[in-house]
Amino acid sequence: MARPEVLNRIQEAEAEADEIVAQAESDREERIAEAREEAERIRQQAREEAEGMREERLAEARAEIEREQEAVLAEGEAEREALEESAGERTDEVVEYVVDLFEEAVHAQT
Repeated sequence: MARPEVLNRIQEAEAEADEIVAQAESDREERIAEAREEAERIRQQAREEAEGMREERLAEARAEIEREQEAVLAEGEAEREALEESAGERTDEVVEYVVDLFEEAVHAQT
């Protein structure tokens, strides 16, 4: 093989190698861009899922608080009714006691 022919083949091989390197770099940049886009999609999906979970847990917590509130109110209502009943049962006693005190005060003045 003549020297010019060898030199020509070397130059062709170098040009082909340069094209291969350029294509590889282009592919690499493309893959990096795709990976970044996919990563952003994954982050966005994770944000949306986290927000959904947060909303769900918040709703559950509100429901639990409401149940506890209703229980406390029911207990308070029951206690109030018991106190009213107890006070109602003692009304006659209290009236009699107050009348006795009044009569004693009146007798003490006469």
